[in-house]
Amino acid sequence: MLTLKNDYLTVQINPLGAELSSVKDNDSGLEYMWQADKTYWGRHAPLLFPIVGRLQDNQYRLNGTTYHMTQHGFARDREFTVLAQDTTSATLQLTADDQTKALFPSDFTLTVHYTLKDHQLQFAATVDNPADTPLTFSFGAHPGFNVPLGDPTADFSDYQVTVSPKKVYQRVPLVGPYSDTQHSVPMDLTQPMVLDHDLFDHDAKVLTLDNQETTLMLSSGVNDHGVALTLRAPYVGIWSPYPKQAPFVCFEPWWGLADDVQATGDLETKVAIHRLAAHDSFQASYQITYF
Repeated sequence: MLTLKNDYLTVQINPLGAELSSVKDNDSGLEYMWQADKTYWGRHAPLLFPIVGRLQDNQYRLNGTTYHMTQHGFARDREFTVLAQDTTSATLQLTADDQTKALFPSDFTLTVHYTLKDHQLQFAATVDNPADTPLTFSFGAHPGFNVPLGDPTADFSDYQVTVSPKKVYQRVPLVGPYSDTQHSVPMDLTQPMVLDHDLFDHDAKVLTLDNQETTLMLSSGVNDHGVALTLRAPYVGIWSPYPKQAPFVCFEPWWGLADDVQATGDLETKVAIHRLAAHDSFQASYQITYF
């Protein structure tokens, strides 16, 4: 486990999946990150690569060959190499090998960088295509935050999610685990969304952001603790497992979507897919402020 620390926060990152596993307030000992209780969901903040969400029948075709891959891809279950670490930053990397190529035949390099600055953790990812042919992929993140934060007597419904800019967003419905991009519906977020487990009876709320800078803030009236995640991405998911009464919520920056209900199974035509030119790079980032 890698540890980053400054005057305010102590952060732990697991090289397995390069997963952010803990963020604690140094003064109070408050743990902000979901602690992977398998009763509800056995992960903290997995990275999603080379797909986001689920494939129809857990398979896809590329260049005429069919491959099998489970939800969110394999990066979250792979050991990353630690390239660099100091007191407040760490850089980890995953590259293609025989095991990844059995699931995903392309060459790639995925490099992630965490930087702790005051009360904020900054995350950046780079996907490099070392090949002479295009790289087709998606990328995402899936950090989970404890609800409640710092007050064991508080309830899930004492918390709210404020989205800025405050406006009516287009939401991509999920039919089972699949995206229904042809039937987007408006979601009024001009006012904060009060958390309720029933909000997630049809899985995540997936908002279309069109790469506009957006901040999601988790807060309550019971104390001054919360988190704010700022991103610039095509989509963001807000999720808590249902019907489990899980004491956490996830804010999920997505550069991709689960297979559409009309998916053909061809990765090249998958909804919201990225096609990276030979020897080109893709960048993604977000920042989490803890208060």
